[in-house]
Amino acid sequence: MQHELWPAKGQRRWRVITDTVMGGVSQGTVQLVEVEGRMAVRMRGAVSTENNGGFIQIAMDLAPDGGAFDAGGFEGIAAELFGNDQAYGLHLRTTDLARPQQSYRQPFQATPRWQVFEFPFAALTRHRTDVPFDPRRLRRVGLVAIGREFDADLSVARLWLY
Repeated sequence: MQHELWPAKGQRRWRVITDTVMGGVSQGTVQLVEVEGRMAVRMRGAVSTENNGGFIQIAMDLAPDGGAFDAGGFEGIAAELFGNDQAYGLHLRTTDLARPQQSYRQPFQATPRWQVFEFPFAALTRHRTDVPFDPRRLRRVGLVAIGREFDADLSVARLWLY
């Protein structure tokens, strides 16, 4: 069983978030463009660790009001991604998390070809929280370039629950 998250009908939109919200200087953009024959959301930018920074991300809230989305009947999230041979991270947030630095994470290496990645909920690592991941309270999906200085270029053509 699958449930399409993006592209999907409705109000789900990707937005770019950078470390400038915390005083950093990383720069990023998000665009809907064609990448190697596929329509995709493309995140590009420069990650900088200056001023205690170090990330850019594209994020999408799953419920229109920013509340919980029940993904309890699924094993994980899958994505069709195209990158630039760099390491990125999938970061999930639930309505249980209050602080912006808290998330549930899984790293991946995005190659310069379209590739399907599966991110099982059971493999997520807690970041700055002791609260176990509850897929019934899923709120936001983020694809993140983080932790070191590099040029980010990551595209997503499809995102779904499996």
